[in-house]
Amino acid sequence: MNPFAQLLATPRPLVMGILNVTPDSFSDGGRFRDPTAALDHARAMVAEGADILDIGGESTRPYGGAAPVSAEDEWARIGDLLAPLVAFGKPVSVDTMKAAVAKQALARGVTIVNDVWGLQHDTDMARVVADHDCGLVAMHNREKADAVDIMADIESFFRRTLDIADRAGIARERIVLDPGIGFGKTQAQSIAVLGQLDRLRSFGPPLLVGASRKRFIASVSPSEPQERIGGSIAAALIAAKAGARIIRVHDVAATVQALRVAQAIEASGER
Repeated sequence: MNPFAQLLATPRPLVMGILNVTPDSFSDGGRFRDPTAALDHARAMVAEGADILDIGGESTRPYGGAAPVSAEDEWARIGDLLAPLVAFGKPVSVDTMKAAVAKQALARGVTIVNDVWGLQHDTDMARVVADHDCGLVAMHNREKADAVDIMADIESFFRRTLDIADRAGIARERIVLDPGIGFGKTQAQSIAVLGQLDRLRSFGPPLLVGASRKRFIASVSPSEPQERIGGSIAAALIAAKAGARIIRVHDVAATVQALRVAQAIEASGER
C-alpha cells in the first residue's frame, strides 16, 4: 500500500498544520519568513499533535490580491527548510501549484503535493505526481466567486481532476480531494459546501477540509483572522463528522483537543 494511503487509514481525522513562509498570506503573512521562526513553529505544531506539516512559499490567499511568485522565488523561500522539516519525522506536504517546485520538493523528502488547482493549472503537475510515490491533495478552485451552483461546479471540477489523474496513472489511493473553502466562492457558498460535504464522498477519495480562519467565519461572527479559532473549530468538527480525513489548520493544539474530545464523546455514545 502507498505510504499516503497507509496514513489515511489512521482511525481518526488527521490534522495538517499550516506553515506559510510568505510575506502576504491572509492570516499569518510574514510571521514565519525567518527560517528559525519557521522551524520553531513547525516544531511546536508537531508537539501539539500535527500529523502532517504543509509548507507553502506562495500565497494562494482565497480572496485574491496576492502577488504572483516565480518558481525560483518560491523555491528560494522553502528549499532550505525541507530537510529540517522532514527530520521532525512527520510527513511533509508542499503547497504549490507549480510542477517544477513540486518536483524539487519531492526530491528533498516531501511526500505529499498539495495543488490548489487540482492538476488543472500546470500541465506537468500530473506527470510529476505520477512519477513519484507521493500523495496528492487536489483542491477545487475558481478564478472568481460568482452566482453558480457551487456544488455542481465542484463535482464537475473533480471529475476533470480525476480524469487527468487516471490518464497520468496516479492511483486513486494516493488522492485526497479538497473542496477549497473560500477559494472562488462567496461566503455563503463556503458555508453551503461545508454543509454538503457528504455529496463529495461519492467520488471515492477521502476529503481534506481547510476552513481555518477563513472569511466566511466573519460573515457569521464579525472577527479578524486571529479571532476566528472558535469558528475554525466548529467547521473542523462539522467536517470530521461528515467524514473528512484531513483537517488543515493554523491552530493545531486547539483543533487536536476538539477532535479528541468529540471522538471520545461519540465513542461513549456508541457503547
